[in-house]
Amino acid sequence: MAKSVESRDASTPKPIVIPASQNFEGNDGPWSTFTVQLGNPAQDVNVFISTVGYQIWAVAPEGCTASDGANCAKLRGGVYNRNQSTTWIPNDISPNTSSPNKTDGFTLGLEENLGYNGVGIYGFDNVTLGWQGSGGPSLDHQIVASIATIEFYFGIFGLNPKPTNFSTFADPTPSYLSNLKSQNMIPSLSWGYTAGNQYRLNKVLGSLTLGGYDASRFIPNSLTIPFNQQDVRDLTVNVNAISAAFENGSQRSDLLQSRIAAFVDSTIPYIYLPAEACKKFEDAFGIVWNEKVQAYLVNDTLHDSLVTQNASVIFTISNSTSGSGTSVDITLPYAAFDLVAEYPLVRNTTRYFPLMRAANESQYTLGRTFLQEAYLIADYERRNFSISQCSWVENPQQDIKSISAPANGTDSRVSQHLASGRVAGIVVGSIVVISAVGLAFYFSVVRKWRTKRKRNEEEKSDGSGSPTELDVEEKPLEIDGERHLGPEIDGYPPRGPELDGNPFTGQEIDGNPHPGSEMEASNAFAQELGTKQVAATEMATNGVAATELVA
Repeated sequence: MAKSVESRDASTPKPIVIPASQNFEGNDGPWSTFTVQLGNPAQDVNVFISTVGYQIWAVAPEGCTASDGANCAKLRGGVYNRNQSTTWIPNDISPNTSSPNKTDGFTLGLEENLGYNGVGIYGFDNVTLGWQGSGGPSLDHQIVASIATIEFYFGIFGLNPKPTNFSTFADPTPSYLSNLKSQNMIPSLSWGYTAGNQYRLNKVLGSLTLGGYDASRFIPNSLTIPFNQQDVRDLTVNVNAISAAFENGSQRSDLLQSRIAAFVDSTIPYIYLPAEACKKFEDAFGIVWNEKVQAYLVNDTLHDSLVTQNASVIFTISNSTSGSGTSVDITLPYAAFDLVAEYPLVRNTTRYFPLMRAANESQYTLGRTFLQEAYLIADYERRNFSISQCSWVENPQQDIKSISAPANGTDSRVSQHLASGRVAGIVVGSIVVISAVGLAFYFSVVRKWRTKRKRNEEEKSDGSGSPTELDVEEKPLEIDGERHLGPEIDGYPPRGPELDGNPFTGQEIDGNPHPGSEMEASNAFAQELGTKQVAATEMATNGVAATELVA
């Protein structure tokens, strides 16, 4: 990071610290959430931070039906009723040009290479960050998507400054981060973030700073990583090694056979690694892959043993594919992997180990689990980022540092956009490769589970709790959820900080425009509500007594 923050004049804005919600939520963690206020009058919803997303999503009332239970809205972080906001403006561009309808939705487009799907009703509304009275930044007419899919159980606040386009490449709508910068509310297109965790210092909330970072939250190092040339995977790191160290003094285990490039992405909780690495984790920790659930479930006996062993997993991160560059170790204690799956992922609460078998190298991902122990700083104008080990000091005094904008202006490649008829968030230059990977994954894993889910739904079609029905000839597969534990499964509710204050040095801006992100049309948002009556498959899992999986 270039070290120029001290030369700011009085007109330069300061970074904005966004407070966490004080809650740990979600059906696959739980996790520290952040509050956003949407509309007028303001509606508070809690969301996850997405380091790859560039929009704001919130769960719509349609995301909770009678069959989901009375507390569904609370369990999903609260719902946003767009029709009760006087400042809501529907997107006037229909994704279906042959039959325009403002209730049609665009596909969400995130995590499709991992098998996630979903549709959102897009529009514009007032958005304030932080809970009411916290004094967070407020902007009018920001892109908001209402979602009903359970593939993403919570809404998100996207940190990426890509704009969105609903029609042509010539008409991009800026992201929230870009609007903060253009209105001189933050000094640069940058941020610092760590996910927080429940297991240290009597719970540590997540930390988010826009236009800078909190130097009290991490141990500084000299590692700077340039953005990946493939913009859809900009925050890609080289993982030189992964190893396990056990407190009982047993030999350190190497868990990664060869170097890989992995994408850092807080949208999802999981760590996706090559199958051979997963096998080494199995041997080191005694975890067992459950084929039916497509996940590593952990029973009480194994959990007690792992707690006693108190192992640590060390990720060696580098900025060089050869392994000869600068590197830093990020250490995760076993507690970082000790997560809980709940409804709708499973019928009965069960522990799981958030490791996933990647189908190919496009799926190598370090998710939210990794960011419990790592602090991430991204600078979109210099197109580089850093990762540091979090510092665990009780009650640290905030040390907010500003990242100044480069003297020669911003990188024009930030001006991406989405077009009707394509997929949100996917860059044209890479869409063919990613789509092919996604299709292969879909047909090999996802479709198998969705087919089984459909059979279960047909068998249980006389059950109680009538879902919302719509006049559509064919229901899409967005929320069938017949797949691995990863994406949240539809139909049931779940249970009831770094450097000396200066921006990175790094790549100079080359001025080459992005080819653009594109949004794909979907027939109707409300199709996701069809057939939400989901049967549960009962099974004993790895010693967990009769855990019932929503399948």
